[in-house]
Amino acid sequence: MDEMNDKFNVTYITFVGHVELNKYRFLYFAIMFTAYILILCSNSTILCLIWIKKSLHEPMYIFIAGLLLNSVMFSTNIYPELLIDFLSDKQITTHSLCSFQAFIYYSLTGSEFFLLAAMAYDRYVSICKPLQYTSIMKKTTIIILLGLAWLLPACQLVPSVVMSQSYKICNFTLNGIFCNNAISKLYCDTSRTTYIIYGVFILLNTIFLPLLFILFTYTKIFIICYRSCREVRKKAAQTCLPHLLILVSFSCFCSYDIIIARLEMNLPNVARFILTLQVVLYHPLFNPIVYGLKMKEISKHLKKLFCEGKLNIWQSSC
Repeated sequence: MDEMNDKFNVTYITFVGHVELNKYRFLYFAIMFTAYILILCSNSTILCLIWIKKSLHEPMYIFIAGLLLNSVMFSTNIYPELLIDFLSDKQITTHSLCSFQAFIYYSLTGSEFFLLAAMAYDRYVSICKPLQYTSIMKKTTIIILLGLAWLLPACQLVPSVVMSQSYKICNFTLNGIFCNNAISKLYCDTSRTTYIIYGVFILLNTIFLPLLFILFTYTKIFIICYRSCREVRKKAAQTCLPHLLILVSFSCFCSYDIIIARLEMNLPNVARFILTLQVVLYHPLFNPIVYGLKMKEISKHLKKLFCEGKLNIWQSSC
């Protein structure tokens, strides 16, 4: 690897997180390729439904569409390179591409929390201030919230990408299957201290602050619902429960990334490999399943779409 670095004047990083890749490479490829297709199809189907159906052109469904689009981008950042690595003799990437992948990975992770915070605010206004809902949740408000959800995390992460390019690399092997927090272990000890402190600052801004805001808004919602009639409680449960399920799910996966990668916990390679696959497998699939089944309006349109599809297939076969 050092020879390649010298020959092409490019810094190459080797992934060493795969488990028995030579033996199971085609099985890994088949599973991950199927998962990627399912993620693209399931998220895109609901995304297109929200785009096409005028009855779904409401703030809550627009934020759901943003969340689903975020899942598609999150998966596209990881899966193509992962699939190529499964079929390659050497699992390598350049330092620049690794930094870019980590940037997109954490930018979209932060966007997920900001989008969930925007959805929590929308539910808060809808349930706690119903008479002011239309005046507060205007088209411009929605555009601003969506823009901030994607721009704020990205802007905060730009300095880390710039800094990483100037750091001296002392380790050319990354204990993982894609670029995440583990990239900090590539740098020499003198460089890593600043990188880790900056990482904690990003963690507070992009995860903990939105999380506190979400918990605050849902606490207010639950207090209002507790004091209200049964109909209000039912409405709150129908619209808030899916968001809370997604929040708990995503928080659990983020906690893995923080505890294992950032705090440098030593795990067997098999356990680390399985946990990493869970992060990129479950959550992007969990979003469309939860919103497709739990959101009444989306579920209704999905059932209608599939019924029409079955009818067309039956008519064409006749």
